[in-house]
Amino acid sequence: MTTTSRWRALTHHHLFWPVAVLIALLLVNVPFTPDFFSINMTDGHLYGSLVSIVLFGSPLILVAVGMTLVIATGGIDLSVGAVVAITGALTCSYISDQADQNTLSAVFLAMGIGLVAAVVCGLWNGFLVARMGIQPIIATLIIMVAGRGVAQLITDGQIITINSEPYRLIGGGYWLTLPFSVFVVAAVVAVTVALTRRTALGLLVESVGGNAEASRLVGIRSTRIKIMVYMFCALCAGIAGLMISSNTSAADGNNAGLWIELDAILAVVIGGTSLLGGRFSIGGTVVGALVIQTLTTTIYTIGVPTQTNLVFKAAVVIVVCLLQSPKFRAKVFGAKGPKGPRRDAAPVEPAPAADAAPKMEVSR
Repeated sequence: MTTTSRWRALTHHHLFWPVAVLIALLLVNVPFTPDFFSINMTDGHLYGSLVSIVLFGSPLILVAVGMTLVIATGGIDLSVGAVVAITGALTCSYISDQADQNTLSAVFLAMGIGLVAAVVCGLWNGFLVARMGIQPIIATLIIMVAGRGVAQLITDGQIITINSEPYRLIGGGYWLTLPFSVFVVAAVVAVTVALTRRTALGLLVESVGGNAEASRLVGIRSTRIKIMVYMFCALCAGIAGLMISSNTSAADGNNAGLWIELDAILAVVIGGTSLLGGRFSIGGTVVGALVIQTLTTTIYTIGVPTQTNLVFKAAVVIVVCLLQSPKFRAKVFGAKGPKGPRRDAAPVEPAPAADAAPKMEVSR
């Protein structure tokens, strides 16, 4: 294999451009922050810009992983931001009512209540989509709109603050010198990859997204698969809600997880998963989420004005998506595709076969 063919194979890999953009974004920060790549040990904990990117990007990675499986079935989930708010509100509300907020049993029970509520939201979404046949964007829009109101009802429209060291460990604590949230994300990603790539579950999800009716005809229970992935997506959003509320030791029903659903969808698309459903990539989604979080960090590092940071973010995302488009790369970088027949060319009749019998003329 020549160097050219190796380079061509590398650039055609679905992770090449997301990783290339991630590296480019990291390098952009160096002129503005010379010690951007330095990692220091303070009080037994690792600190640095790279550690912060992973720490603050952990909730987005979780939500994006769940969103990947939903999109792989040909659906979408716009309710994950509201599920984040509901989970954080329920958990912090229960902990705040305890006489001793550091009691492990109370913290675990509060987390269980929040996660059960998240799974119920996912079950509702899956029921509307798979059983009732409602379009996913409409079905999940219900909780997206109503969920914020539910979260504010739980908190009485106030920001609930807590002081619980065990609960703070989830999103703001450290373990083995690394943020504890990194281990949570690694565990969720590892379990997801194991279930979707080491078992037949991944193929079932892709088949439902590719053609749900054909999957049903061959005996695959597409309804059950869809309900399951929506429940899993909501569970991931619930864990992200625990992280966000834990990191701030507060529950904000109005702003917690705001617009995280859009960042999650962008992360999935950047990772190479098609919004039409079918094949998906968990690794690509993780890279896509890191690209989004690195972009957010870069915006603040280089001093982009606050009123224009969303425009800057959208421009970078458009560039990433264009670089992933084969048609765009063919036009810009001059890649030649297969040529079809010219429309103005005269049709060419096929040559007769060698053993074809001669035509007989009938005389009149």
